[in-house]
Amino acid sequence: MKKKELEIILQAVPPLKKPVPSLEQYMTPATIAADIIFTAHQFGDIGDKIVIDLGCGTGIFSIGACLTGAKKVLGIDIDKNSIQTAQEYAKKQNLPIDYRVQDVKDVTCCGDTVIMNPPFGAQKSNLQADRAFLEKGCEIAQVVYSIHLKKTIPFIEKLVTSLDGDITYRKGYRFPIRWMFDFHKKEVINYDVTLVRIISDINREYR
Repeated sequence: MKKKELEIILQAVPPLKKPVPSLEQYMTPATIAADIIFTAHQFGDIGDKIVIDLGCGTGIFSIGACLTGAKKVLGIDIDKNSIQTAQEYAKKQNLPIDYRVQDVKDVTCCGDTVIMNPPFGAQKSNLQADRAFLEKGCEIAQVVYSIHLKKTIPFIEKLVTSLDGDITYRKGYRFPIRWMFDFHKKEVINYDVTLVRIISDINREYR
Protein backbone atom coordinates (compact mmCIF):
# COMPACT_ATOMS: atom_id res chain seq x y z
CA MET A 1 0.00 0.00 0.00
CA LYS A 2 1.27 3.45 -0.91
CA LYS A 3 1.13 6.34 1.54
CA LYS A 4 -1.39 8.22 -0.59
CA GLU A 5 -3.66 5.17 -0.65
CA LEU A 6 -3.50 4.92 3.14
CA GLU A 7 -4.24 8.63 3.44
CA ILE A 8 -7.39 8.23 1.33
CA ILE A 9 -8.55 5.31 3.48
CA LEU A 10 -7.87 7.21 6.72
CA GLN A 11 -9.88 10.18 5.49
CA ALA A 12 -12.95 7.94 5.85
CA VAL A 13 -12.36 7.31 9.57
CA PRO A 14 -15.37 8.94 11.27
CA PRO A 15 -14.91 11.91 13.60
CA LEU A 16 -16.25 11.87 17.13
CA LYS A 17 -19.87 13.03 17.21
CA LYS A 18 -19.82 14.49 20.73
CA PRO A 19 -16.29 15.60 21.63
CA VAL A 20 -15.50 16.57 25.22
CA PRO A 21 -13.62 19.90 25.46
CA SER A 22 -11.55 18.91 28.50
CA LEU A 23 -10.21 15.82 26.69
CA GLU A 24 -8.90 17.85 23.73
CA GLN A 25 -10.21 15.31 21.24
CA TYR A 26 -8.73 16.84 18.11
CA MET A 27 -8.54 14.19 15.41
CA THR A 28 -5.19 13.81 13.68
CA PRO A 29 -5.57 14.79 9.99
CA ALA A 30 -5.31 11.85 7.60
CA THR A 31 -2.31 13.40 5.84
CA ILE A 32 -0.34 13.56 9.09
CA ALA A 33 -1.55 10.18 10.36
CA ALA A 34 -0.59 8.44 7.11
CA ASP A 35 2.85 10.05 7.15
CA ILE A 36 3.47 8.98 10.76
CA ILE A 37 2.30 5.44 10.09
CA PHE A 38 4.60 5.17 7.08
CA THR A 39 7.50 6.64 9.04
CA ALA A 40 6.99 4.05 11.77
CA HIS A 41 6.70 1.30 9.15
CA GLN A 42 9.97 2.35 7.52
CA PHE A 43 11.68 2.18 10.91
CA GLY A 44 10.40 -1.41 11.27
CA ASP A 45 8.12 -0.48 14.18
CA ILE A 46 4.79 -1.72 12.75
CA GLY A 47 5.22 -4.78 10.54
CA ASP A 48 4.64 -7.93 12.65
CA LYS A 49 4.65 -5.80 15.83
CA ILE A 50 2.19 -5.29 18.67
CA VAL A 51 1.05 -1.68 18.31
CA ILE A 52 -0.83 0.30 20.96
CA ASP A 53 -2.76 3.47 20.10
CA LEU A 54 -3.00 5.45 23.36
CA GLY A 55 -5.84 7.96 23.44
CA CYS A 56 -7.01 6.38 20.21
CA GLY A 57 -10.11 8.51 19.66
CA THR A 58 -12.03 6.97 16.76
CA GLY A 59 -9.00 4.94 15.73
CA ILE A 60 -7.06 6.65 12.95
CA PHE A 61 -3.63 5.40 14.12
CA SER A 62 -4.81 1.93 15.10
CA ILE A 63 -6.53 1.50 11.73
CA GLY A 64 -3.40 2.68 9.93
CA ALA A 65 -1.23 0.25 11.89
CA CYS A 66 -3.60 -2.63 11.20
CA LEU A 67 -3.62 -1.90 7.48
CA THR A 68 0.17 -1.77 7.28
CA GLY A 69 0.97 -5.15 8.76
CA ALA A 70 0.88 -4.95 12.56
CA LYS A 71 0.62 -8.37 14.25
CA LYS A 72 -1.80 -7.07 16.88
CA VAL A 73 -3.35 -3.65 17.42
CA LEU A 74 -4.86 -2.28 20.62
CA GLY A 75 -6.66 1.06 20.87
CA ILE A 76 -7.28 2.63 24.28
CA ASP A 77 -9.32 5.70 25.17
CA ILE A 78 -11.04 6.99 28.30
CA ASP A 79 -14.09 8.12 26.31
CA LYS A 80 -16.63 5.36 25.70
CA ASN A 81 -18.20 7.24 22.80
CA SER A 82 -14.86 7.32 21.00
CA ILE A 83 -14.37 3.61 21.56
CA GLN A 84 -17.89 2.80 20.39
CA THR A 85 -17.34 4.72 17.14
CA ALA A 86 -13.94 3.07 16.65
CA GLN A 87 -15.35 -0.41 17.27
CA GLU A 88 -18.24 0.09 14.88
CA TYR A 89 -15.99 1.34 12.10
CA ALA A 90 -13.37 -1.40 12.58
CA LYS A 91 -16.09 -4.06 12.51
CA LYS A 92 -17.56 -2.57 9.33
CA GLN A 93 -14.11 -2.70 7.70
CA ASN A 94 -13.33 -6.21 9.05
CA LEU A 95 -10.28 -4.97 10.93
CA PRO A 96 -9.24 -7.11 13.95
CA ILE A 97 -8.50 -4.28 16.37
CA ASP A 98 -8.96 -4.63 20.13
CA TYR A 99 -10.49 -1.44 21.54
CA ARG A 100 -10.80 -0.76 25.27
CA VAL A 101 -12.28 1.99 27.45
CA GLN A 102 -9.56 2.79 29.96
CA ASP A 103 -7.82 5.73 31.62
CA VAL A 104 -4.22 5.99 30.44
CA LYS A 105 -2.91 5.80 34.00
CA ASP A 106 -4.58 2.38 34.43
CA VAL A 107 -3.10 0.79 31.30
CA THR A 108 -1.00 -2.29 32.08
CA CYS A 109 -0.83 -4.12 28.74
CA CYS A 110 2.49 -3.92 26.91
CA GLY A 111 3.52 -4.04 23.28
CA ASP A 112 6.32 -3.18 20.88
CA THR A 113 5.24 0.26 19.68
CA VAL A 114 3.00 3.05 20.96
CA ILE A 115 1.66 5.62 18.50
CA MET A 116 -0.29 8.53 19.92
CA ASN A 117 -1.45 12.10 19.63
CA PRO A 118 -1.83 12.97 23.32
CA PRO A 119 -3.72 16.03 24.58
CA PHE A 120 -1.56 19.14 24.29
CA GLY A 121 -2.59 20.26 27.79
CA ALA A 122 -4.19 23.46 26.56
CA GLN A 123 -7.22 23.12 28.84
CA LYS A 124 -6.75 23.99 32.51
CA SER A 125 -8.38 20.71 33.50
CA ASN A 126 -5.88 18.84 31.35
CA LEU A 127 -2.56 20.48 32.19
CA GLN A 128 0.44 18.20 31.66
CA ALA A 129 -1.78 15.51 30.16
CA ASP A 130 0.93 14.91 27.58
CA ARG A 131 3.31 14.04 30.42
CA ALA A 132 1.02 11.25 31.67
CA PHE A 133 0.77 9.82 28.16
CA LEU A 134 4.54 9.93 27.59
CA GLU A 135 5.27 8.30 30.93
CA LYS A 136 2.82 5.51 30.19
CA GLY A 137 4.03 5.10 26.61
CA CYS A 138 7.64 4.64 27.72
CA GLU A 139 6.46 2.22 30.41
CA ILE A 140 4.57 -0.14 28.09
CA ALA A 141 6.57 -0.09 24.84
CA GLN A 142 10.16 0.12 23.69
CA VAL A 143 9.30 2.52 20.85
CA VAL A 144 6.98 5.52 21.17
CA TYR A 145 5.75 7.89 18.47
CA SER A 146 4.14 10.99 19.94
CA ILE A 147 2.99 14.42 18.72
CA HIS A 148 3.60 17.55 20.80
CA LEU A 149 3.42 21.31 20.40
CA LYS A 150 6.74 22.51 19.01
CA LYS A 151 7.14 25.05 21.81
CA THR A 152 7.00 22.27 24.43
CA ILE A 153 9.78 20.15 22.89
CA PRO A 154 12.49 21.39 25.33
CA PHE A 155 10.28 20.14 28.19
CA ILE A 156 9.60 16.88 26.31
CA GLU A 157 13.33 16.32 25.81
CA LYS A 158 13.98 16.67 29.55
CA LEU A 159 11.07 14.40 30.39
CA VAL A 160 12.24 11.70 27.97
CA THR A 161 15.74 11.84 29.46
CA SER A 162 14.29 11.45 32.96
CA LEU A 163 12.45 8.35 31.70
CA ASP A 164 15.73 6.84 30.44
CA GLY A 165 14.63 7.29 26.85
CA ASP A 166 16.23 8.75 23.74
CA ILE A 167 14.63 10.80 20.97
CA THR A 168 15.98 9.26 17.77
CA TYR A 169 13.84 11.07 15.19
CA ARG A 170 11.68 14.16 14.96
CA LYS A 171 9.58 15.81 12.27
CA GLY A 172 7.51 18.98 12.19
CA TYR A 173 3.95 19.41 10.95
CA ARG A 174 1.34 22.16 10.73
CA PHE A 175 -1.59 20.73 12.70
CA PRO A 176 -4.99 22.31 11.92
CA ILE A 177 -7.57 22.48 14.69
CA ARG A 178 -10.97 23.34 13.28
CA TRP A 179 -13.85 25.02 15.09
CA MET A 180 -15.52 22.50 17.38
CA PHE A 181 -16.66 24.34 20.50
CA ASP A 182 -18.30 27.67 21.35
CA PHE A 183 -15.10 29.02 22.88
CA HIS A 184 -13.25 28.60 19.58
CA LYS A 185 -12.95 32.01 17.92
CA LYS A 186 -11.71 30.98 14.46
CA GLU A 187 -12.81 28.41 11.91
CA VAL A 188 -9.35 26.86 11.89
CA ILE A 189 -6.07 27.50 13.72
CA ASN A 190 -2.80 25.89 12.63
CA TYR A 191 -0.34 24.83 15.31
CA ASP A 192 3.31 23.93 14.85
CA VAL A 193 3.76 20.42 16.24
CA THR A 194 6.63 17.96 16.34
CA LEU A 195 6.54 14.20 16.05
CA VAL A 196 9.15 12.48 18.21
CA ARG A 197 10.28 8.86 18.04
CA ILE A 198 11.45 7.67 21.44
CA ILE A 199 13.42 4.55 22.27
CA SER A 200 13.02 3.23 25.82
CA ASP A 201 15.09 0.41 27.31
CA ILE A 202 12.64 -0.91 29.93
CA ASN A 203 11.97 -4.65 29.71
CA ARG A 204 8.31 -5.57 29.18
CA GLU A 205 6.08 -8.57 28.74
CA TYR A 206 2.85 -8.22 26.74
CA ARG A 207 -0.34 -9.19 28.53
